[in-house]
Amino acid sequence: MRTFNELGLSPEVLEPIAKMGFEEMTPIQQEAIPVALSGKDLIGQARTGTGKTAAFGIPMIEKFIPEQGLPQGLVVTPTRELAIQVAEELNKIGGLKGIRSLPIYGGQDIGRQINYLKKRPEIIVGTPGRLLDHIRRRTIRLNEVATVVLDEADEMLNMGFIEDIEAILREIPAKRQTMLFSATMPRSIQQLAEKFMIQPQVIRTKSKEMTVPEVSQMYIEVQESQKFDVLCRLLDIQPPELAIVFGRTKRRVDEIAEGLKSRGYSAEGIHGDLSQPRRESVLGKFRNATIDVLVATDVAARGLDITGVSHVYNFDIPQDAEGYVHRIGRTGRAGRSGKAISFVTQRELEHFCSIQHSIGTQIKRAPLPSLMDVIKGQQRLLAEKILAVTEAGTTGHYREMAGKLLEESDSISLLAAALKLLTKEPDSTPVRITEESSYRFRHSRPSGGRKAPYGKRHRDQDGKYSQRSGSSRRYR
Repeated sequence: MRTFNELGLSPEVLEPIAKMGFEEMTPIQQEAIPVALSGKDLIGQARTGTGKTAAFGIPMIEKFIPEQGLPQGLVVTPTRELAIQVAEELNKIGGLKGIRSLPIYGGQDIGRQINYLKKRPEIIVGTPGRLLDHIRRRTIRLNEVATVVLDEADEMLNMGFIEDIEAILREIPAKRQTMLFSATMPRSIQQLAEKFMIQPQVIRTKSKEMTVPEVSQMYIEVQESQKFDVLCRLLDIQPPELAIVFGRTKRRVDEIAEGLKSRGYSAEGIHGDLSQPRRESVLGKFRNATIDVLVATDVAARGLDITGVSHVYNFDIPQDAEGYVHRIGRTGRAGRSGKAISFVTQRELEHFCSIQHSIGTQIKRAPLPSLMDVIKGQQRLLAEKILAVTEAGTTGHYREMAGKLLEESDSISLLAAALKLLTKEPDSTPVRITEESSYRFRHSRPSGGRKAPYGKRHRDQDGKYSQRSGSSRRYR
């Protein structure tokens, strides 16, 4: 694998790259950067999380000249979240050289954006609708743009932005470099390239890379009424660092998020109906790990580039293989491993098999998690925590009491009793809960007429939640 030092980049660009922790180039960077530096048009097929921002950002910053007056580069993204993320990364790379990037998106005060534009940033990163708004107001002039990038192009076309994109491209001089990056390559992308690009060089990552090899993929066959209980059990058995749960509709997302919160999980939902400040607040909490679980629709999660996501749960399976690849690409980033678990009802099995065939991956079937699996998972977590505290040597205040207890009983019995108390396991044999009993979707409506969210957890005789001691992180 080649390093960035082999590209002949200026010290002003290499130094920020090194500070960001980049060492070896990813496959898309290794192939795309030399082509981009040459000034040729290119089409890069790469999923989110493979380093494509640096793949187009480094050549732009290397070639651009600070304080030239008008924008020299334009990056078009499908969502405001991606626009912000791309601009932040470009500012890190271009900071030492003085190449500034400005995100432009809907939901932010346009007057404030106009004031920022007066400071003449070298690169503008924006969503199609807001860019067109500025073009019509003549608050953005693109007649000096030398490079334009269409990021997540397939997502923009799926969201119906084709006419907006074409209108934007018509405002940019024909003598320019055009780079297009997309996780998939449908016919609509090819048609766009034929219309607006000049003999583009096509760079494709290997098939196995498109199916996210760093992600362990599995599915669980469930009934619709079992999904929420299965999700909770999975979260208990192996608490994620950060997890994204995908729901099909906005209402679904709200119900899942409210249900998780009512059971003591640290979760929030995000979808297109949320205000921009609310969306930014939720995403900020998720990035900072203030919440563990983000419940999202496909549209709301498009373009999210958040490191540290260990699990993706497809509560509802996606409509097609492209959607599946985009979803599970939220985890398994930067060489880290991740898990993707899909809940599939019997009538969806045929469709899910077609997704597997399209992506060329055999996805393992996993059994339904049982209550005993939950208990074992909590015991394992508690054992790990006890060992960590022991190694940290912070048990001084408890050693005297421990010594007195050991005079009255053996160490194994005492430790077993402590584990039992911490897991709040009931004294009597627990009543068997079938897979279709109390932890199911609650379809009944309360007297107010509003559909009830997923049901709250039962409390034990002390008034405490009986099955949530596995991870204290959720009780923030």
